[in-house]
Amino acid sequence: MRKGLKSLNIIFTAYILCLACSSGVLADSKKPTKPDKFPPNPLEITTPDQLLPRSPKDKTPLTPEERQRLQLALDELNQQAATQLQSGNKTGAFDTWNRELRLRKFLGPLAEVQALTRVGEIAWRENERQQVQYITQRLEKIQKSAQSQQIPELPLLQALGQAYQKVRSLKPALQVYDQILGIARSSRDAAGELDALNAIAKLNLDWFDYPKAAVAYEQLLSLANSSSDSVSQVNYLQQLAYIYTQTKQHQQSVNVRSKLADFYLKENNLVQLATLKLEIGLDYEALGKENPNVLQEAFKSYQEAYQMAWGLQQYVTSSEALRRIVALYRNQGQIQEALQTSEILLKTEEFAANSYGLMSAYDLIGQIYLDRKDNQQALTAFQKGLELANQLNHNQEYFNQQIAKASKS
Repeated sequence: MRKGLKSLNIIFTAYILCLACSSGVLADSKKPTKPDKFPPNPLEITTPDQLLPRSPKDKTPLTPEERQRLQLALDELNQQAATQLQSGNKTGAFDTWNRELRLRKFLGPLAEVQALTRVGEIAWRENERQQVQYITQRLEKIQKSAQSQQIPELPLLQALGQAYQKVRSLKPALQVYDQILGIARSSRDAAGELDALNAIAKLNLDWFDYPKAAVAYEQLLSLANSSSDSVSQVNYLQQLAYIYTQTKQHQQSVNVRSKLADFYLKENNLVQLATLKLEIGLDYEALGKENPNVLQEAFKSYQEAYQMAWGLQQYVTSSEALRRIVALYRNQGQIQEALQTSEILLKTEEFAANSYGLMSAYDLIGQIYLDRKDNQQALTAFQKGLELANQLNHNQEYFNQQIAKASKS
């Protein structure tokens, strides 16, 4: 009996093992296949199309008549897609555009890139990221083919650069423009060199790569200096001044703005010059944190900015220059000079009929009197500020707090 039970146990165990193995095989056979993570680029599909005069695999060039018919048909597809998009059928629109783009390649790479540029700009505007990716991939393939040529076609490279800009693809755009720049320089094409450098500078500036943008604009400035192109010189100096301000390279900013000041002076553009003097003062003030000796240059620039702006009745610039002078005097502990300049600031704001500026000036004067421990004069200034605050219905609580502070002291 025991022998029979033992045999039965062996058979049962074997049965269970077989069942487990078979169920494992069954489970494996029913395991779902992973979906394709990278669907094919619809622009690379090579299925036959009724608009083509022959099979896509047939590499025979189209005749002029066939090209004309195909171009007209593709222009019609473009119009259909635009109508679909306008009616709200975005999916249908890009399906139609993708068909158009697939067939544009039979008209040559330049025609295809121009169409990719057009549709890429629309896709970016419509926030169709997948479509932008498809177009970018296709552009990269065309770029690779173009770069493999012994003598690259310049119009095609220029079109690729523009296309990459439309789909906001910085790195390949810069690669293309670097290649264009090399071609222009090797062939002594001055206009082509300017165009390429301008594109490189603008791309880097738009993407906040200030150091590379500065390099390009410095090269452009050198070319403009060589050709005595004053309009371009001013433009490039303005761009460099902006870049050096953003990167806090204050000495370079002073150097560039000083050159810019010479141009404004020659042109008698005193409005711009007054603002520029204010900006130069800010640069010198920043440099003064490391080298206090240059603070005198900041004073000088602010004074020149004030005098020019006052003569031109540019009271906003005048007031800003005076406020910077007051701040410098306070930082240097020259309280009496700060008060005297503040009185000039008051008159400037009165001439400008700027109630907000007047209110702010009285606050500034009150703070300076507090520095001097002259609480009664501070109280008077804050009270005048409060009168204006009541008229403007602005900052009343602040001035009440300052009045309480001066009174307690």
